[in-house]
Amino acid sequence: MKYKYIERNPNVLGGKPVFKGTRIPIYLILDFLSAGETINEILENYPQLSREAILEAIRYASEYTKLEEDLIETSN
Repeated sequence: MKYKYIERNPNVLGGKPVFKGTRIPIYLILDFLSAGETINEILENYPQLSREAILEAIRYASEYTKLEEDLIETSN
């Protein structure tokens, strides 16, 4: 299993990646992080998540963008 804390299920949020056992989409937590919230602040508001799950979401986003970078045209 590649991801311990992330799943995609067509019956949950239309198949968007979520934290397993929740309806919390990965993008929501990434948005909070990009807005400057700390992992500890997120965990206070989402106690059903773990630090490891949030770190895995960051890794997931990194891996996804590596796959998608070929789709972005260069401006040269």
